Amino acid sequence: MSVGDLFVSSVQKELQQERYAIRDYISGDPLLRKFFTAFLFEDLPAGDRTPGNVYLDAVDSCKVYVGIFGDEYGRENAAGFSPTELEFDRATEKSVYRIVLVKGSEDGKRHPKMRLLIRKAESQLVRRRFNDAHDLISELYASLVEFLTTSGALQTLPFDATPCPGATLNDISDEKLKWFLRQARQERNFPLAESSTVTQTFEHLNLLDGGKPKYAALVLFGEKPQKFVPVAEIKCLHFHGTEVQKPIPSYQLFKGTAFDQVDQAVDFVLSKLNRKVIPRKNTPASQIEYEIPYEVVREAIVNAVAHRDYTSNAAVQVMVFADRFEVWNPGALPPGMTLDQLRRPHPSVPHNPLIADPLYLTHYIEKAGTGTVGMIDLCKQARLPEPDFEERGNQFVLTVWRDWWTNSFLSQFKFNERHHKAVVFIKAHHRITNAEYQQLTAATRKTAARDLEYLVMCGLLKPEGSGRGAYYIRTKSRKRDFNETIGTFSAEVENETLMGQMRHQTRHKTDKPDTKKKRSQNANAKRGSSRNKRMKVDKKGTKGT
Repeated sequence: MSVGDLFVSSVQKELQQERYAIRDYISGDPLLRKFFTAFLFEDLPAGDRTPGNVYLDAVDSCKVYVGIFGDEYGRENAAGFSPTELEFDRATEKSVYRIVLVKGSEDGKRHPKMRLLIRKAESQLVRRRFNDAHDLISELYASLVEFLTTSGALQTLPFDATPCPGATLNDISDEKLKWFLRQARQERNFPLAESSTVTQTFEHLNLLDGGKPKYAALVLFGEKPQKFVPVAEIKCLHFHGTEVQKPIPSYQLFKGTAFDQVDQAVDFVLSKLNRKVIPRKNTPASQIEYEIPYEVVREAIVNAVAHRDYTSNAAVQVMVFADRFEVWNPGALPPGMTLDQLRRPHPSVPHNPLIADPLYLTHYIEKAGTGTVGMIDLCKQARLPEPDFEERGNQFVLTVWRDWWTNSFLSQFKFNERHHKAVVFIKAHHRITNAEYQQLTAATRKTAARDLEYLVMCGLLKPEGSGRGAYYIRTKSRKRDFNETIGTFSAEVENETLMGQMRHQTRHKTDKPDTKKKRSQNANAKRGSSRNKRMKVDKKGTKGT
């Protein structure tokens, strides 16, 4: 859609660079070039029409007038008016949207008539000042966006509140809607009956615009949501180790409604986690307990679906590793929100309020801004580290650790290269033997035993079995006195090393003269005794002959 020409008015010779800067910026900006074409008088081919008629006709046909006022007033006509002032007056007369940009802040050096023109403009509209081309473009961009917004050419509604082109109520699933009504009544006492029609329900949820469904309606209840919102999907990947490696052992792409995507992605993650079955009293059903609490997994995924940027071409991505799972969410935190605020109660500012509301009504999320705080508390109760919140480029990344072997925690230990290799191996396999350690690090059996004992003393490993069947497994929780243990063990290792060096030095120390003489005498005595024995044997042999 094109709004029309943007007329640039100024004294041409004085502000030629600024005029060209505006023209080039408009033509090169991906957004503005969809709406405007900058009009410069000097870009017109030579013709037989007078300049005055040409530029005034251009003002009449333009949608936006941009006046750049400098120091000079310009060549005056017989009545004493310059083209710049005539163009401004014509735009005012024709009710053209006007933007006035004044170069510099020293008005005293300006031409007297230019000062009067600036005052006239100030009495009618808000003028903006600039000092260089960068300021000029910045002020112009803000003004043009404001014009596009107020004129309705640029939609500022959230994605979910925008009407979906081509969609009708026939694209809504009756089955999904009935499920929602039943669930919302059960979880939040939703006032509408299960027999409510699509129109009644959508009007209550503000999902209609002139009888047409909004994007949120299709994402939540569409028969085929991806027909209208192709990026509304979740990619789930599983890796056996701690890094992204190909081939990918398990990859799933989940589509459907927002509710379907959340349920399928949660099941995917839980299927890759360790779990234990706990029998219940007075009931044959058992309780399943996952290494990461179910509520944490669900909250991480549903938050991504509710708060993602649906205008991005990226999908929500969930990756499960041997030591963690990550949720990558297209978008960023709301303006004014910081990563630290996510660790304490904070206002809830959803990117997609019309999508978030039904998710709240069905108890998929909480609305009070306590979701991340609840995740942190649940991880602590499960003896897991707090989740990590990061912004990487245009993505919000949430990392939930499967155990307490985080990089920041392991960095406190005095690991050598062999230890680091062992840690990577154990994260993937959860156990290690002395033989595996030797093969992994090319260490001797004695060195492997000493290294493994260090990991045990650090509280990272626990020995199991005995003899040839001995092995080491990861401990389930952090030792509270690990700093003291590390310090004691390190001191023991240092003392043992020092004593060994002292013994080595003692063995090679220069002998005292008397000690050396005694050793020589003893050696000679031994050699003499040996000769005497051989002589006796020889005599016996001769006699026998």
